[in-house]
Amino acid sequence: DLFFVFGQVPGVGGDLRDGQQSLVHAVSRTAKAHRETLDQQFFGSIGPEKSLAERSDDVSQANLDKSPKGFRDAFRGCLVDDSGNGKDHRQCAQEGNRRRDARPAEVDPDPDHHRDEGDLNPGLLGEGDHDPAAVRDFAVFFVPPTSFLKAGGTAWNATLDDAATNSRARTFLRGLASPFNRADEIWAPKYRQAAAGAFLTDRPEAQQAIDAAYADVAQAFDYFLDSVDPDKPIVLAGHSQGAIHILRLLIDRAEARGLSDRIAAVYAIGWPISIEHDLPALPIPACASPDQAGCIIAYSAFSDDGDAELFESRYQATPGFDGQPRGEGPILCVNPLTGATGGSAPAEANLGTLKPSADLRSGELIVGAIPARCDERGLLLIGDPPDLGPGVLPGGNYHVYDIPLFWKNLQEDVLRRVRALAPSATSAPSAA
Repeated sequence: DLFFVFGQVPGVGGDLRDGQQSLVHAVSRTAKAHRETLDQQFFGSIGPEKSLAERSDDVSQANLDKSPKGFRDAFRGCLVDDSGNGKDHRQCAQEGNRRRDARPAEVDPDPDHHRDEGDLNPGLLGEGDHDPAAVRDFAVFFVPPTSFLKAGGTAWNATLDDAATNSRARTFLRGLASPFNRADEIWAPKYRQAAAGAFLTDRPEAQQAIDAAYADVAQAFDYFLDSVDPDKPIVLAGHSQGAIHILRLLIDRAEARGLSDRIAAVYAIGWPISIEHDLPALPIPACASPDQAGCIIAYSAFSDDGDAELFESRYQATPGFDGQPRGEGPILCVNPLTGATGGSAPAEANLGTLKPSADLRSGELIVGAIPARCDERGLLLIGDPPDLGPGVLPGGNYHVYDIPLFWKNLQEDVLRRVRALAPSATSAPSAA
């Protein structure tokens, strides 16, 4: 089970407009783990230091590598099913032919392989919403937040087959990745997350754990770039630990892979970005207006009476991307209700807060419930919000709800920024 896969799901509160059964098909791979699993399937038990690329003398594998990508992915996925059992090569070849040239959003989930992880479309598409057919295709790379919460400090990184971690990640994805569900592709990598405690200490093992997690994300991102249409706009998004990995990808990959003109927006939410010590090192600016493309949206939500001392102390103690201590300088705050840096907006501007159900499998949109104001420190203050569930952290820290608080506004925000991307940088919008 190397994939988080979402597809063919109806929206809560009604079906998707115009009979569209799936606006979301989310696939995630950590490329290194995928290659190692394939090594196990094709060559038996080996060490992780050897990859398929290093075993190119195998004729069958070399032939598979020369096949069209859609065929290759389906064939490999068929061979390595969820139970680890191999399947008949002829059956897998037929599956590969079926998927060879299909667009991801048009392929039904395969009940014999990729398990449907759940609903990434808990919102409503009501009157006045943008017509999905009028929005060009775009792909989202969404890095999930920390779901590895192992107690006792006995491990710094999750394993890819950690059932509890993966179950939490699927739950988080429903609420956090779903605002991006107008994309025709959402990729969410399963990676060896750093433990939550790694972000609360200065021990060298902690940074090593974060670097190891990022290495998995970077490999998955390279696979993503090699797989999506090279002319398609892309959106990078992540929350908490996922946000810091997204920012590092920007630094390492945006210019090296020629991505700057393709990035419609970057949503690095729930991670503090220093205006003085982080932002200048990033290849794209903060969002100054709601119709700006190629910019960064970032904020961290607290109640008006919250105590952000713990949050601020860790922020001040860690170095910025320029290597200097971040100190007490202001944090970047892009107001999700206005789409611009700083400022405030009343609750009436909130198009919909996603309140999760008790079992966290669905939710309802509450319109006009929560305001947003960027204060002088760069924190996003949200008044005295209603009860959203048990996930509020000490000090009135709404970290877990950073994205659901402004679910509908974020859904509209990404569409505006995709449309604002210069047409010359990407292909023309697809016909309906």
